[in-house]
Amino acid sequence: MPRLVIAAPASGSGKTTVATGLMRAFADAGLAVSPHKVGPDYIDPGYHALATGRPGRNLDAYMCGPERIAPLFLHGAAGCDLALVEGVMGLYDGASGQGELASTAHVAKLLKAPVVLVVDASSQSRSVAALVHGFASWDPEVRVAGVILNKVGSDRHEALLREALEESGVPVLGALRRVRAVDTPSRHLGLVPVAERSAEALAAVAAQAAQVREGCDLEGLLALARSAPPLTAEAWDPAAPLWAGVPPAGGTPGRRSGEGGHNAPTDPHPENAPVIAVAGGPAFTFSYTEHTELLRAAGAEVVPFDPLRDEALPDRTAALVIGGGFPEVYAPELSANEPLRKAVAELAASGAPVVAECAGLLYLSRSLDGKPMCGVLPADARMSGRLTLGYREAVAIADNPLAQAGTRVRGHEFHRTVTEPGAGGTPAWGFTHPERRTEGFVVGGVHASYLHVHWAGAPGTAARLVAGLSGR
Repeated sequence: MPRLVIAAPASGSGKTTVATGLMRAFADAGLAVSPHKVGPDYIDPGYHALATGRPGRNLDAYMCGPERIAPLFLHGAAGCDLALVEGVMGLYDGASGQGELASTAHVAKLLKAPVVLVVDASSQSRSVAALVHGFASWDPEVRVAGVILNKVGSDRHEALLREALEESGVPVLGALRRVRAVDTPSRHLGLVPVAERSAEALAAVAAQAAQVREGCDLEGLLALARSAPPLTAEAWDPAAPLWAGVPPAGGTPGRRSGEGGHNAPTDPHPENAPVIAVAGGPAFTFSYTEHTELLRAAGAEVVPFDPLRDEALPDRTAALVIGGGFPEVYAPELSANEPLRKAVAELAASGAPVVAECAGLLYLSRSLDGKPMCGVLPADARMSGRLTLGYREAVAIADNPLAQAGTRVRGHEFHRTVTEPGAGGTPAWGFTHPERRTEGFVVGGVHASYLHVHWAGAPGTAARLVAGLSGR
């Protein structure tokens, strides 16, 4: 599989713009492009999907485990001509205090992929050579094989940069000027998701592709991608959610969610499959593609719905999954949809499994910034001035739709809201690292928490959820 990792010395260098532009440019050239993103980010993969017409997929070595990165990559890239992987933060920045784990460099090594470094050249000339030399020589196992210069000021500036980099031994594969049309607006948690600005996002992605076509050596980049050596791993299979013999990422062998026969579909006949409703639309844009694949492989029919517009849950809904997003931006509209709020509350009261992460937690609360929500949880939510961000290790406090008590998982928090209280009488999780605290709520069949968990790294999670629907 021809592949490249698009990295940068630091956040803000322009790697999302460059990566998305390259994806679209190669797709426009007739290649089937598989888009990937290092780390837990939900927003960038939406732009990648827009650029390529294929689902954007995450490669997170912390949440899924290093051993699953190549298999997940091969699963997502199956049938494609080229795979492009956008990095996270700076090339060597990983999980805090854990060395290279989950860094772009770590993922590049696991994929044996050449790295193209996107450098913000706006305030330097000859110094760019020292910067690139440092990144290229820091870890001999990381192959920094090319540079794309971003935010170049003029032809003269470009000439100085190229002259300096001749001494570094790393070829320049592109030079891009600053163009306003390629910019993507941001707010409190990063870029504005594609679902909230579809027309503008399409125009921005088209502009990014045009800029890349004009300023980058696409033939040289494709040749570099084709120089990547073969991968010996087998592609990940969502139909084998237990990953027999492999403990949860970061955990130890022992009791795991899904044990006890929950790794088989509850009903192999699609017409009899239990319906799991999954929230979507502009307010709930955060989800991992593999979650839907796992639920379907476990025997469920997955039906999306939009809490901003739909006044009822899908027919035959037996369980509900509400992922992350920006309900705080749409609190008035979500509150105004009283019929759906009532339907969600009734489903939860019936004991049906309801799984909520972050935005879903807010939606199930009594209120959000003073606006009535579903009232499923004994908590009120509000925006705060503090960003809560980082990887977490956690243990399930009690049996719930996703996990047995004692199950260990790794996840990620990313929010600027708080709930009062922060945990219920039966919390969803007991955090064990980097701090010890309880968080979230388990109420009847409801599991609600700020913690995002990648189910591919928590074997049996989806299968357990579907198996719990027998008889509903």
